[in-house]
Amino acid sequence: MSKILLCVTGSISCYKAAELLSLLVKNGNEVKVVATEDALRFVGKATFEGLSKNKLYADMWTNEGEPIAHITLSQKWADAIMVYPASADTINKLAAGIADNLLGALFLANNFQKPFVISPAMNSNMFLHPATQKSLQTLKDWGAKILEPAQGHLACGDAGVGRLPEPAEAFKFLKGILGAK
Repeated sequence: MSKILLCVTGSISCYKAAELLSLLVKNGNEVKVVATEDALRFVGKATFEGLSKNKLYADMWTNEGEPIAHITLSQKWADAIMVYPASADTINKLAAGIADNLLGALFLANNFQKPFVISPAMNSNMFLHPATQKSLQTLKDWGAKILEPAQGHLACGDAGVGRLPEPAEAFKFLKGILGAK
C-alpha cells in the first residue's frame, strides 16, 4: 500500500480525478487530495472526501490541526505526489516557483526524493505554447515525471494534443513509478 497525494487543478477534465482516486483506493492505496480553488468549481469537496475517506486540503490557512500541511503532506506523509490534471496555469506557476496556493507550497517543499508526477491537460495551443513547453522542460530537469497528454477530442471541441490521459493509464503510470522505487 502506498500513500498518494493526489493534487487536482482547475480543468474541465478534473472529473477524471475522481475516477483515478477511486482506482487508487480500490487497489489498497491511502489517498489524500489537495484541490485548488478552481478545481473545486468543477468537482466538489464531498466527492473527493467521500472517495478518499480523508479530509480535503484546499487552503494553506484553514487546515485545522495541520498548520504546516505543505510540509507534513509532501515530506512526511506521501510516498508519491501526482498532479492530475495539471492546468497550464499550474504548470507555469510551478516552474516559476510561485507558491500562492497550497499546491505551489507543496511543490516548493518537495525535494524530489519521492516521485512528483505532473499530468498536463489543456487546449492544444496552450500545451504547445513556448511558455508551457519551457515550464514542462524545467519541471523535468528538476526531477518531475511528466505523464504526457493524449491526442484526441478536447473539451473546447478541437482535436489534438492536450487531452488528459484516462484514469487507468494514470494509475498504471504511477504504479510503474512506485514499483521502480
